[in-house]
Amino acid sequence: MSADQPTVLVVEDEHAQREVLAYNLEAEGFRVSKAASGDEAMLLVDEDSPDIIVLDWMMPNLSGIEVCRRLKTRPDTRSIPIIMLSARSEEVDKVRGLETGADDYVVKPYSIVELMARVRTQLRRVRPATVGIRLEFDDIVLDSETHRVSRGSVTLKLGPTEFRLLSTFMEKPGRVWSREQLLDRVWGRDIYVDTRTVDVHIGRLRKALTQHGGEDPVRTVRGAGYALG
Repeated sequence: MSADQPTVLVVEDEHAQREVLAYNLEAEGFRVSKAASGDEAMLLVDEDSPDIIVLDWMMPNLSGIEVCRRLKTRPDTRSIPIIMLSARSEEVDKVRGLETGADDYVVKPYSIVELMARVRTQLRRVRPATVGIRLEFDDIVLDSETHRVSRGSVTLKLGPTEFRLLSTFMEKPGRVWSREQLLDRVWGRDIYVDTRTVDVHIGRLRKALTQHGGEDPVRTVRGAGYALG
């Protein structure tokens, strides 16, 4: 799968349910990581921050509601959308889940089709480029559906890696990305690439963005990485 495909972390202690969810998410084009417990989920989030979490409420030891609470109180993970799955159908339970920080609440048994739609809805907020949404930053326009980039009235020619880098930056302008984070997002964890390769492609992206005039919008943050704007 492509490195820039969004990642969904499925947290479900029942093996059969976990595998069904993973199968359907992969069929929709997502990269999937799986956790069988709340403790494992916390470890996986620290190792490789997912784009979305599908989280079961009822789990032994560390419950889904507690995982949600912990993640939403941490600055580095609070923006990750969480879809809570629960057999609890009472309104008070749904309110509790949402007040704890869940972005959506789905009652079991649920429709797989509906759940996939809810995942895509959350994805539009955090990874808009992956669902074909047009992104704009100042005079730069990125159309992920047609794979075109323009600045002002000029169409720019970007290689596939530079396109993915720009997509990453434009989804979250101002965010500082470390070289390691960019490697994970653009190249993927399964491929070994030296961090200096990031600098090479950042240089190519800058050249493409400024070859027809205009200031360089990519900012180098010494000791931290790169940001757009």
